[in-house]
Amino acid sequence: MTITPPDDASPVTPALMVIGVDVGSVRRKGGFSWVSSDGQLRGEDDPSVLGSVVAAALDTGRPVALAFECPLSVPVPGVGEGAWRDLGRARSGEGNRSWSAGAGTGALATGLVQLAWLCRLLVEQCAVAPRATTQVDRFLEAKADLLIAEAMVTSDGKPESVDGMQDHADALAAVKRLAEILEATRAGLPTPTDVTCLPHDALNLAASAAMHAGLPIATDELRLDVLVAKVLPVFTG
Repeated sequence: MTITPPDDASPVTPALMVIGVDVGSVRRKGGFSWVSSDGQLRGEDDPSVLGSVVAAALDTGRPVALAFECPLSVPVPGVGEGAWRDLGRARSGEGNRSWSAGAGTGALATGLVQLAWLCRLLVEQCAVAPRATTQVDRFLEAKADLLIAEAMVTSDGKPESVDGMQDHADALAAVKRLAEILEATRAGLPTPTDVTCLPHDALNLAASAAMHAGLPIATDELRLDVLVAKVLPVFTG
């Protein structure tokens, strides 16, 4: 598999590697696609290539932020009288693109396994297992080396395909959005919360995947929301 630079990417601080991942079948050409925001790397189909790229960056002290396009935190309602009626409801901000609908559940099942596998690969390949987090503040305060975020590329935010490759276009849109959020947060702006499990508790699937793989991550993150980098629609005048 050849790694080639993308046609376009948004700038981000050079010391930080940001990667967008469009999950999907590794048996379908381009079904699993990824791209870095600095315009240097992209790939498809073989997740081990992505793992090697991330491990190499982490081993040189370069922090890495990953945006996986699949639901990575889901709401768990309380157990009070009648609360069960909220089981499976959409997260706040999802609109009609619920994590529990057909497309969402399919992406969740595929992406969660691929994320857990990638985390395990990092444990095996990195000289020292990287500290992981799903919390932007902890990542930007250098309390963790690896940030795992969710990308949401749906509806009006869905980009046009690039050379007929929709998966690559989605990964590119995801990495651009996460890079924008990180840059804005570093500049002191509030981190957007377009999608959240509130008012319910969050079941943090990304933290679960990291723990399963053996990555160091704070246990309190199991109940914390994952940042959702929701791609915004492009308005043209």
